Amino acid sequence: MLLTLLSMGSAIALVPFSAKAMPVDSKEAAPKHFKAHFPQSPSISEQEAPDPISSANRIPENFDSTFNPHWSPTQLLDHEPPQAIPRDGGAKGEAAPPFKPVSLLNKSVLDPSSSSGYIKFNANAYALPVQLTVDELAQAPLTDEASQDRLTPFDPEPSPSELTVEEGAAPEYLNPDPNPLLFPTQPEEVDILGTQPITLEQAIELAYRNNETLQVALLQLDQARSALREAQALLFPTLTLNSDLTGQENTTSSTFAGSDRDIDVNFNNRLELSYDVFRSGFRSGTIGAAERRVRNSELNVEVIQEDLRLDTSNNYYDLQNAIEQIRINQAFVEETERNLEDNRLREEVGVGTRFDVLRAEVQAADARQELVQAQSDKEVAQRALAQRLNLPPSLDISTTPVEVAESWPLSLEESIVLAFQNRAELEQQLVEREINEQERRRDLAALGPTISLFANYDFTDTLNQSGGIEDTYRFGARLNWTLFEGGAAAARAAQQERDIEIAETNFSATRNGIRFNVEQSYYSLEANKTNIITAELAVEQAKEALELANLRLDAGVGTQLDVLTAQRELTDAEVRLIDAILGYNRSLAALQRAISNLADPSSEELY
Repeated sequence: MLLTLLSMGSAIALVPFSAKAMPVDSKEAAPKHFKAHFPQSPSISEQEAPDPISSANRIPENFDSTFNPHWSPTQLLDHEPPQAIPRDGGAKGEAAPPFKPVSLLNKSVLDPSSSSGYIKFNANAYALPVQLTVDELAQAPLTDEASQDRLTPFDPEPSPSELTVEEGAAPEYLNPDPNPLLFPTQPEEVDILGTQPITLEQAIELAYRNNETLQVALLQLDQARSALREAQALLFPTLTLNSDLTGQENTTSSTFAGSDRDIDVNFNNRLELSYDVFRSGFRSGTIGAAERRVRNSELNVEVIQEDLRLDTSNNYYDLQNAIEQIRINQAFVEETERNLEDNRLREEVGVGTRFDVLRAEVQAADARQELVQAQSDKEVAQRALAQRLNLPPSLDISTTPVEVAESWPLSLEESIVLAFQNRAELEQQLVEREINEQERRRDLAALGPTISLFANYDFTDTLNQSGGIEDTYRFGARLNWTLFEGGAAAARAAQQERDIEIAETNFSATRNGIRFNVEQSYYSLEANKTNIITAELAVEQAKEALELANLRLDAGVGTQLDVLTAQRELTDAEVRLIDAILGYNRSLAALQRAISNLADPSSEELY
């Protein structure tokens, strides 16, 4: 009877994420200007998940005031609210079953009937209070006792499926304070009051909206436009007014009358209108260089935006990976603790050894350490993404469940050609070359003549004399020509010629780098696609091996070492599956960055 119970206790609850591979190759020719989003592949969670709680079924105002946003899912589930939260369209106030702890492991199942093979989460397994606003979170008590209820290394980590993700645009309360010089001065101002789950698209939208590096690039673009307006002022005439008030002492002397002194006060004015008719190419060179600098700044915004999209995607996938590592390590901790308990029971009844107990204790201790490290990695990944998105200091974010991203419809050759057409970095080098040509033309203008037209009007009034008003006007043309200046202009022009050659060389190097980036991302995408299939099979085999190892141990023909090895192999297989899925997603994001300029609604009208 005891062996039967132990065998039943050996059933595993580890169910990993799984997804079928997406096709990568496509024989269809790429359009000349490829500007289309790739549609998201539907996941089981999108197809079969129950409807989210409507606004009419939100947390009632008289919800239990002891609710703490820092509670773990187990603590939330153990907490009985004074008023039932309607589920599945039930009437408000209708009796609901009490909250019961449900293992996180029992919520994730593999659906082989789905075309995508994505993970499906049973949202009805939890009756969590969701969709809390910032004000509701701020009103939650944060006592010393409540602060001790924060997630411990052995509490189940909240799964992304437990949090409600609002579709569409990112919430406005995730925007930072509009004053960039503001910083917190009190500890409670940086205390995390709640966690907001967001999708990858919402994270990218927040990055475009809030990231400081992109904002600086947009300000630099405004600077370049102002510089262009300054250069265009050379196209207009100049009107100047000069006035001065002077006093002059006049001394007259004679032999008989002696000397006579008086002071004349003169008020002199000159109004002059001048226009440079010809400047030997200085004006056109200056304006042309300024125009191309504006274009260069626009391309720089585009480059920073594409880099920001890739960096945000990688930070998002890092957080997803950290959350999954917690889930896997939490399951491994539970399995090692169950195995340790089984070995202790075997030792008590005389069918086990002290050596097996010690081995199980070491494995359980190692699993706990890995779980603690995984939780630390998750917190670091959260703050890294929050920094990238420039979120308010009192809010944290979480992610949606892991799933395979969309497939890439182009072949390698089509992707390379499309990258050459779309990458802003190539056009930047051409623009740099044009800027150097215009500046060379401007520098050589110092060796040519300048022809100007002018007209001026002089008005002089001697204030201490009556009738002392004089006025004159003149008009004419001027010619200025520097005949010798030591070769400075020619030397500056030679520097610009070298800059032109440098830009041409950089164009070639950038072109080769773009091709390498596309090839590297494409090959990694195909490798991870294959690894997903292999990892799925390895997980199933590792699960079966663990079951057989437990059965052999119960039957007395296996060893405890076999069980420990099988448990570790199953955990490693799950980790490799998550690595393959997220590796595929990262490779797709890198491939999209290597090509760039794909249609992105979040970036429209950015500048």
